[in-house]
Amino acid sequence: MPCGRVHAPMRHALLAIITTVLVVGCQAPAPGLVINGVVTAGPACPVVTEPPDPSCEDRPVQGAEIVVRNQAGESVARVRSAEDGSFSVPVVAGHYELLPQPVEGLLGTAAAVEVTVEEGVAAEPILISYDTGIR
Repeated sequence: MPCGRVHAPMRHALLAIITTVLVVGCQAPAPGLVINGVVTAGPACPVVTEPPDPSCEDRPVQGAEIVVRNQAGESVARVRSAEDGSFSVPVVAGHYELLPQPVEGLLGTAAAVEVTVEEGVAAEPILISYDTGIR
């Protein structure tokens, strides 16, 4: 057999191995765990009406910074809320404290939130609420 030439059966075997490697290597990794939530500010109106006025619902807060600390109290991540107030931060399973930072134009700072992230358990979205100071 001349050098550099591969017989058909060997060629098919090599092609099968290469295809398997490429398919397995290109699969997306299993999704990691995340903490998801939304940051809002309210009240948006000085008076609560009955029935509630939809224009007075809490509004999303863009750019709110949230520090994520692990159970040892170490800062493991920082995340900012998107235009719609949403945020998402990848984590490993464990217990965390979310520490909202002050936001210019809002009264005070939102309360810290504790969350436990477990493998195989769908976590509820976290709600972080700032006070607008409207009364």
